[in-house]
Amino acid sequence: MLLIGFVVHFWVTPKEGISKNEIAAANIARMEAKVAGKSNNGSKKQKKKEKSKYMQEFKNHQAKQVQYLTIISMILGVGSLGYSFVKKKEPNT
Repeated sequence: MLLIGFVVHFWVTPKEGISKNEIAAANIARMEAKVAGKSNNGSKKQKKKEKSKYMQEFKNHQAKQVQYLTIISMILGVGSLGYSFVKKKEPNT
């Protein structure tokens, strides 16, 4: 059951590298920079924008969900394993 918990954890956890959300965020930042560059009369200096507060909260919330899902799946796995060792009463015939 512990093995199943780890499999679920690594299956649900995003892989290292660039995810679709990060690609979309980079595209939005690029578009915002392009618009800001045109409004600044072509100035080449652009301020480096920090990560959005909402994006950071979203990533934190996603990480917590993955942790809770892993914990719940491990608890259910251990519970089903424990239930398999409970002796069942056989009916008298």
